[in-house]
Amino acid sequence: MQKQLTKGNEAIVKAAVLAGCRAFYGYPITPASEIAEAAALYLPPVGGVFVQAESEVAAINMLYGGAAAGVRSMTASSGPGISLMQEGFSYIAGAELPCVIADIMRGGPGLGNIAPEQGDYNQIVKGGGHGNYRTLVLAPDSVQEMADFTTWAFDLADEYRNPVVLLAYGYIGQMMEPVEFARPRPVPPAPAWAVTGTAATRPNLISSIYLEPDLLERHIRKLEAKYQQAERQVCRAECWRTEDAEIVLVGYGIMGRVLKAVVELARARGLAVGLLRPITLYPFPVAQVRALCRSARAFAVAELSTGQLLDDVRLALDGRLPVEFFSRVGGNVPSAEDVLAFLEQKFPASAHAEPMEEVLVHA
Repeated sequence: MQKQLTKGNEAIVKAAVLAGCRAFYGYPITPASEIAEAAALYLPPVGGVFVQAESEVAAINMLYGGAAAGVRSMTASSGPGISLMQEGFSYIAGAELPCVIADIMRGGPGLGNIAPEQGDYNQIVKGGGHGNYRTLVLAPDSVQEMADFTTWAFDLADEYRNPVVLLAYGYIGQMMEPVEFARPRPVPPAPAWAVTGTAATRPNLISSIYLEPDLLERHIRKLEAKYQQAERQVCRAECWRTEDAEIVLVGYGIMGRVLKAVVELARARGLAVGLLRPITLYPFPVAQVRALCRSARAFAVAELSTGQLLDDVRLALDGRLPVEFFSRVGGNVPSAEDVLAFLEQKFPASAHAEPMEEVLVHA
């Protein structure tokens, strides 16, 4: 199939339509606005529905309704809008409804700016709403992965009956790259559990309220078992030149692309450096991180926040190896040379055998 030069935000919508998505409910916000614009353009011609809601709170509750009807449905926003949606995230997860949500992150907190940042990590990966629930979280690093992961997200949402989040930011959402889209799929029929407006499906009315404590505990344990299954089956990470790496860089999304360049520059300077790029942020690729401890002597996390991914890397390592940290925030994306200078400061090529202390560094 011929590739198309496509903006990241638009690639999400094209892939969603090809995957059988037929409903989008959203409210435009920079740098995610093109997703709503593309949904308004591409969904009606294929018999789908686009609704511009009056707010993000309305949009997430409309998404609940579309998903409850058994329609492949999605929404998209950025940090401030995603914050408003958090109650709806909890309701949708509690009701076990499949849907896809794209978060195109911007700088924060508050209004911040529209530049790329990774400060929504904790809100999305740890669950910003109330109660015991999780969302599955995928982190693309290119426009091609924006498309591919959207298709994957709908499949995971249906498999686990759970919201799946595509976590990106303005850098990838706004850039244009060649994309090869998947072939169109038939629109899946409404599943047996859905409410379709007929008398036969009236008993399917979906809720997340369990007033009797034992019933709620049974429901939460069911959700917990589902998340544990995902942790066994869904984890994915990209390892780049890690076979002999003494220092393993960890970064996701656009930082993964920067760090690949860092690996090449570092190796030219005599540092045995590799990269682990988490693709699933939840479930986090704990086993892949720990497997690299056999050859590595240290890890270094680079992210566009003040240490949110860092916490998960430390938890995965469980004290096995020291962890260094490189951070930029506010919408600043470091160059490969910036990160290389940090590595050369922390890991001199002449001192490979020396032990290192864990240091928190803000570049």
